Amino acid sequence: MRLDVFLWRARFFKARTSATEAVEEKGARIERDGQVRRIDKPSTPVEPGDVLTFRAPSGQKLVRILSLPTRRGPPSEAALCYEAVGGETLARPDA
Repeated sequence: MRLDVFLWRARFFKARTSATEAVEEKGARIERDGQVRRIDKPSTPVEPGDVLTFRAPSGQKLVRILSLPTRRGPPSEAALCYEAVGGETLARPDA
């Protein structure tokens, strides 16, 4: 699944174009298999187990992908697709 699609379906952004622009302009980081890569292409594929660092409208986020959402569902459904990393409490987006 594309990074921008995941961020939109997981409800970090209200519109997919907003997610696309955020990745292009501010970038993101993906940690996979112990390697961290800086990403500026929204089409970069993500998969369960990846740790994402990105800037959302509500601030800097650090999340681990648990599953890939099949649709943009309600916030309660979206929250099952990721978890906060580092024990921080991650406010669930209500977008």
